Amino acid sequence: MSEDLLRYDILIQDALRGAVKKILAEVGRTGLPGDHHFYIAFDTNAPGVRISQRLKERYPQEMTIVLQHQFWDLAIGEHAFEVGLSFGGVPEKLLVPFSAIKGFFDPSVQFALEFDPGKTAEELPEELLEAVEELAKAEQELEGSDAKQDDGTGNQEAASGEQKSKPAAQATENSDGGGEVVSLDAFRKKT
Repeated sequence: MSEDLLRYDILIQDALRGAVKKILAEVGRTGLPGDHHFYIAFDTNAPGVRISQRLKERYPQEMTIVLQHQFWDLAIGEHAFEVGLSFGGVPEKLLVPFSAIKGFFDPSVQFALEFDPGKTAEELPEELLEAVEELAKAEQELEGSDAKQDDGTGNQEAASGEQKSKPAAQATENSDGGGEVVSLDAFRKKT
């Protein structure tokens, strides 16, 4: 067998990521039609991913978000999408490069795509990576200055008053209409 010099595997991955981009762009313009909703799994360590330090600590390797009832400011760029979601009543803004996506699933029609993160011919622009890095540093500095406050007794508490989070395997949010993080394994066919 001869060597695949055209790298069909990479071309197909990029084409499927392009389909996810078009789907999200349409939803950004018109909203979710009918019963459609999406589970999107992504590598939290991939270049260009921007999530809060709180979410990074909670999901150090992979995170799955659900775009269904409550999300806002869905913006689709050339290389990434940005969306607002609520986690435990705390609003968050996420920036996810298409190259970081590991899975896309629409349970309303049993449509699923799986990706190899990083397996893409598309390079993220240096400006995007620098901007994400600068934003992450600014957010860390802001969180560092606001994270601790004295309660008057010498004890320090988190300024947000947030309780310890559940393990990632049990990561469902309160019934406050917030986001839900689940594993795509729950939807994979058992063979």
